[in-house]
Amino acid sequence: MPAQTPASDRLASCPDPGPVRLITIDLDDTVWPCAPVIQAAEEALLAWLGAQAPRLVERFDAAALREHRRALMTERPDIAHDVTQVRLLSLRALLAELDYDIALADAAMELFRRRRNRVEPYTDVPPVLARLRERHRLVAVTNGNADVHETPLRDAFHRALTAAEAGAAKPDPALFQLAMDWAGVGPAETLHVGDDPVRDVEAARRLGIKAVWVNRASQPWPEDLAPPQLTVDDLHGLARWLDTLPPLAGEAAPDHAL
Repeated sequence: MPAQTPASDRLASCPDPGPVRLITIDLDDTVWPCAPVIQAAEEALLAWLGAQAPRLVERFDAAALREHRRALMTERPDIAHDVTQVRLLSLRALLAELDYDIALADAAMELFRRRRNRVEPYTDVPPVLARLRERHRLVAVTNGNADVHETPLRDAFHRALTAAEAGAAKPDPALFQLAMDWAGVGPAETLHVGDDPVRDVEAARRLGIKAVWVNRASQPWPEDLAPPQLTVDDLHGLARWLDTLPPLAGEAAPDHAL
């Protein structure tokens, strides 16, 4: 007897979505919590800068550095999608302004990069991704600058793409299109999974891609957007739903459940 669908898996009324060959998956706050790792990385960065460029830290705390980056993104829309480049150029500008060697920015970003990748995936993520990887092409798509290959999920995806590589950040369609081009599939065979109603769910739907909203924090859905096709509290709910879809050509229906 098939397992009952938990009440937490909320399915909107929609036509049969058909088989899914490609699953694109957001990273920050979808497969791991983002805020704690960013905070820890920025604290480590400030401590390092305090030793190497103390006058900079005296003038700019974490909030002030963030405002400087935002201003740079406004001034340089051509690089606004590349958060690593924005951080690097912002630090170089501030170091130069205070008569420090701008090469310190490269060393600072290497430290930040290492700390940025110290993520801890949600407990549901590794087992679900391992299972889905056997049946679907999995591509990580992110506006952030985490390097999946340096995280505990290094073997979870077939490919990882960033906004920097695509040349634009979600909700721009470039990341989704790059993933589909790589996989050789179209929107009808693609599913996107993410936590952001606009950058993930709505952006994917505009391309005709099916989308699942991962709502771990029980947030309300924006009233000005049509409801998502499926809302889940974690990736176990995603896997249960995928088991209800038609199997891919040549594939037997699964005989096990999470």
